[in-house]
Amino acid sequence: MLAPDKSSTGLDSKVVGLLCYLAGFITGIIFLIVEKESRFVKFHAMQSIIVFASVVVLSIVFSFIPVIGWFLGLLLTPLSFILWIALMLLALQGKAFKVPYIGDIAEQQANKF
Repeated sequence: MLAPDKSSTGLDSKVVGLLCYLAGFITGIIFLIVEKESRFVKFHAMQSIIVFASVVVLSIVFSFIPVIGWFLGLLLTPLSFILWIALMLLALQGKAFKVPYIGDIAEQQANKF
């Protein structure tokens, strides 16, 4: 399990972990580029990129499917909002919660940076 470590940004790594999720994959990309040391921050940045890029892709795909896709799109919105809030709070608590499937991929990719 990844523990919060010193961030090269000068901020507390738990706060930076939260900020990785703040604007979805955009802040994830920013902190993945800016962060030089903290594996904790890199993990949250990469997970943010993958999770929210996946949500955008799913939303686009669902919009092209009549009726069932539209219904799934309506379900996706509140579920992604809840996930967004939960991931920010867990990062702020210093926990490296892994979203199923995506978390392992994010950890592997973050270790490459």
